[in-house]
Amino acid sequence: MRWSGQELQTEQAGTLPGLARLNNLVRSVQTPEFAGITFHEILAKSALNRVPGQSAMPFGWTINPYRGCSHACAYCFARPTHTYLDLDAGKDFDNEIIVKVNVAEILQKELAKPSWGQHPVALGTNTDPYQRAEGRYRLMPGIIAALAHNGTPLSILTKGTLLRRDLDLLREASEHVPVDLAMSIAIYDDELQQAVEPGTPSTKARLATVTAVREHGMDCAVFMMPILPFLTDTRAHLDEALRQAKAAGASSVLYTALHLKPGVKDWYLQWLARDHPELMPRYLELYAKGTYAPKEYRQWLAARIKPLIRAHRLERGREDPVTGGVRSSALGRLRNDEGERQLFTRTGGRPSFTAAGSGTADADASRSLIAEELPPELAPTLF
Repeated sequence: MRWSGQELQTEQAGTLPGLARLNNLVRSVQTPEFAGITFHEILAKSALNRVPGQSAMPFGWTINPYRGCSHACAYCFARPTHTYLDLDAGKDFDNEIIVKVNVAEILQKELAKPSWGQHPVALGTNTDPYQRAEGRYRLMPGIIAALAHNGTPLSILTKGTLLRRDLDLLREASEHVPVDLAMSIAIYDDELQQAVEPGTPSTKARLATVTAVREHGMDCAVFMMPILPFLTDTRAHLDEALRQAKAAGASSVLYTALHLKPGVKDWYLQWLARDHPELMPRYLELYAKGTYAPKEYRQWLAARIKPLIRAHRLERGREDPVTGGVRSSALGRLRNDEGERQLFTRTGGRPSFTAAGSGTADADASRSLIAEELPPELAPTLF
């Protein structure tokens, strides 16, 4: 990507000391199109992240092409991940975005290893892969193509309507591997949505994206996460939210109450004190004992929303217990977490694709977006 004349001198004194210690920082970029935001382009050494800890088979794998997120959701649970580079979990998380510019090329290399077991890979479980910058960096098409080309199931959870750009590619990918898509749409009050999620597309635009996914022949879950206590947990708000999700074509709905991890709690309460100070005493009481809303509140919320989900004929979706994203429809297909049984029929170790180029009608009919989007081979001297 070229942003001529916008490069910053990252070696200047006082410029992001955590980033300055990295040996893979290419440059830092600012542009008027993204006022107040700095993009720090790095050469990633790996693309696939194995989720640590106990898990059901197979183990969870994720890809995060970006760190930090311009959606600027006050409640975002991923905020603390920014502190590892001496960046704060508040304003820096919103405005200092790490971009792994070579992520698709590295992924292609990792997936080609004989040891890769074609485990489902989740995107959007940390920061959003379809945040605004994706419109310029265009990292996702190469990622999707690499996964499909190597027989690897994928799931995507996003607030970003840029997903619509890649729907033809995702539809083709779904003909070769399981592809599971979900839109995160938690707030159905326009004023509140713009206050607490100021960098996100509108609720209306996200619902239209759900419809576009369905028109491309794929299912689309809606994540009503998080439900904000005393703000979006009224029966009227929940009922209207489910009505709109159903009308848009949502295939299932998942919900959960707001949880406030250390590093997120202070930032969210700062927003709450500014926009809804009358709720501060109730929140301080509700979250006095930790990250999660008390069991009693969660039970109360379930008793309120479950009948509404049934009334709107919306199946309650399943969240992946390991990654926190939409549960991959491929999870039941593996015999064990070492990938002993191949998931899909493969030709020469991977699905077969045909690229366009002959100019004939037959070639046009067999045109493969996956083949066109596959990242190039890595030069052996890159690292």
